Formats: sequence, C-alpha cells, structure tokens
Amino acid sequence: MIRPRRTTTSPFAAPFAPFTAVAAVAACMLALAMLAGCSSGNDLDGTSWKLVGWTVSSLYPGEFDITATFSDGRISGGSGVNSYSGSYAASGGGAFEVGEIAGTLMGGSEPAMRAETIYLTLLGEARSFTLSEGTLTLYDEGGNESLIFESAGG
Repeated sequence: MIRPRRTTTSPFAAPFAPFTAVAAVAACMLALAMLAGCSSGNDLDGTSWKLVGWTVSSLYPGEFDITATFSDGRISGGSGVNSYSGSYAASGGGAFEVGEIAGTLMGGSEPAMRAETIYLTLLGEARSFTLSEGTLTLYDEGGNESLIFESAGG
C-alpha cells in the first residue's frame, strides 16, 4: 500500500514569505542593472585605432604600424614589429585596464623595437581613457596623457 507523503510547513515561513519574494525580486533587478551597466559601458568594443601620438619619446609613433582593435573584452593589433593580443576592461566611467599581453617574437629595426617596447609599456600602465571626435586617449595612473589614437574604422 502506498501512503501519502506528509508535508509540514514551518509556522515561521508564512509571515516571511512576502519579504522573501521582495528580496528575490530586488536581487534580480540588481543583477539586471549590473549586467546592463557592463554591456553598455564599454564604448571601445568593436572599434579600431591607429596610434598617432605619445608623450614619452622623441620617436614619432605614426612611423610604425601600431594599432589597437577592441572586441569582446580582447585587445589586439600591431605593436610596431609584432602582433599582440590580450584582455582588457573598460567602463563607461572611463576606467581602463589591460590584462596580460601575448605577442609574436619577430625582430625589427632598433627604432621599431624601441617603439614597440614604449607602446606595450604605456599600454600596460593605462588606467583610464577618453573618446572624443574620433580620438581615443589613454591616461596613466596619475591622469597623465600617454597614448593618443585616431579612429581606423570599426
């Protein structure tokens, strides 16, 4: 013979049910707001840039093929001699950070190799950015302008 299963309900569950439902709704709304902030805050995603200026060297970066393309949390491009890629994070508030960068290991002229070293160093030190009329500017931790790019489409 099969006996029906007995269920018991705590006498404390009923009075807190409305609060539990409100808390669940609030948690869902917070999660959606955070996701919306993440997806809409990254103005760099889907853009491509050519380096046209920096503030630390007498070398003119426009003489070298230094580019940056941002897509799905990844940055990639040419660093003067080699190709590079890595992760990045950017927010609508202007925060910027690059993760570990990997690159090819080809050699080039001394000025091109020096330009590549300068670029990758400054890129790794970048902590904020601004976008203005087809120009992307990266700033170091102290708020100093360090890398200036012009739009290359995208």
